[in-house]
Amino acid sequence: MGFLSGRVTFTRYRVGGDSPLPFGDEILQIIEPHLIGHHASAETGDGVTVGWAGGDHVLDLSIHLGKNVLDDALHLAIRIDADKIPGSLLRAYTQMEIAARAQMNPSGFATKAQREEAKEAAKARAAAEAADGRFRRHNHYPILWDGQTQTLLAGTTSSSVLERLQILFRETFDRTLEPITAGSLARTLPLASPSNPDGDSSILSMTPIALRAAEEAPGVAWTGDDPTSLDYLGNEFLVWIWHALQNDGESIQLSDGSSATVMLAKTLTLDCPRGETGRDQLTDDAPTRLPEAFRALQAGKLPRKAGMILVRHGAQYELTLQAETLAITGAALPKPDDDGLSKLDQKIARIEALRHLNESLDLLFQAFLLRRTGQGWNDELGRIRRWLQAA
Repeated sequence: MGFLSGRVTFTRYRVGGDSPLPFGDEILQIIEPHLIGHHASAETGDGVTVGWAGGDHVLDLSIHLGKNVLDDALHLAIRIDADKIPGSLLRAYTQMEIAARAQMNPSGFATKAQREEAKEAAKARAAAEAADGRFRRHNHYPILWDGQTQTLLAGTTSSSVLERLQILFRETFDRTLEPITAGSLARTLPLASPSNPDGDSSILSMTPIALRAAEEAPGVAWTGDDPTSLDYLGNEFLVWIWHALQNDGESIQLSDGSSATVMLAKTLTLDCPRGETGRDQLTDDAPTRLPEAFRALQAGKLPRKAGMILVRHGAQYELTLQAETLAITGAALPKPDDDGLSKLDQKIARIEALRHLNESLDLLFQAFLLRRTGQGWNDELGRIRRWLQAA
């Protein structure tokens, strides 16, 4: 059931408005008119229907407190139904319509106008058949609204699904969803300290670093046309971790007094920030140890996605982290001790594990930002550059 079992994939959002707690019957009453089949989508004519679902499986439309409200969290799903006519069928109908019209001509061939008529007739036939739902595809994606942290986890990284989710969420709850990306998180994490009282404000004046001292700081192609975007900090975060693991050990001290043990594992994707020299996708138990990975970094490419093993407070997580969006894919959570735990307690333990994972990643990212905005950053950047030049 969505976030409550198996590996999880999610994109995080910050929910606008006051705390929704406690979740009760009122929230379910707000959701019911927007269940799939009840909800009148703002988008019409595209063959797509969007609404909420119960979350157990793709046809589950039941919602009630005992199932959907767990430990100050609301768990359900967004379902998207789309009428998708198979291309092979549409082509067959088109050929049949063309053949029928060609028989009416002495030449035995259809004219250009007749071919256009045949295409429209084939589309009309397929649309009429689709009206009974025979070509309808059902997809659902789990949603977890954590009332304690006012965050929402959307169980997908698909931009089209996330766009529909934001619209449905606003229509249902009259609340906004703000994506939690590397840049937006950097603006909200506390960075000021006695030694650096301007840490919170200094983040706003940053520009991307140049990994090679002789070069100017490069533009980052994937930030698009937004000059205020700080999402490139996610790429620098992975460079910093890479350097720290190979030169300072696997343990990183965090601001709450705990420590995190980190390993980069399984997968690594690097890309040229100028959009000129392409992308490298590497798979290995320790991809950052591969010579080609280090050569790509030396050439100025930046990591955009990395597999990671993260251990904090004795809990181990395996995941793949997308640098700019901080989206997580394929995360394996620690299994709770089943002895004496009810099914409800096991579900609550899963939610607590998700909270702990997100907290741990935020603290790890904050540890980087504290270095990035601190007085010793130029020295640390010098170490990174020497490391890249040494090999």
